[in-house]
Amino acid sequence: MATFELYRRSTIGMCLTETLDEMVQNGTLTPELAIQVLVQFDKSMTEALETQVKSKVSIKGHLHTYRFCDNVWTFILQDALFKSEELQETVGRVKIVACDSKLLSQ
Repeated sequence: MATFELYRRSTIGMCLTETLDEMVQNGTLTPELAIQVLVQFDKSMTEALETQVKSKVSIKGHLHTYRFCDNVWTFILQDALFKSEELQETVGRVKIVACDSKLLSQ
């Protein structure tokens, strides 16, 4: 899995993929153009996270599972507490996927 593909598993990424698949099946888009749209989406998400997100959040919870494969870390936390300056929220189960940002620019 390419590191850019991490964003495609988000809700907006899955909706975009489904829509592009429908457009390719209907003949509205060529498969090549659909791939170019997905690549641009990945780059835009990376750029937006690097330049526009200013908030800091701390996360505490019980580490259920962790793995490192193909330069990608995956953590599954139970009873995770997310804390920011404004609020805090407890989540029963959360999956965090992380990779080295230097790999995203390659």
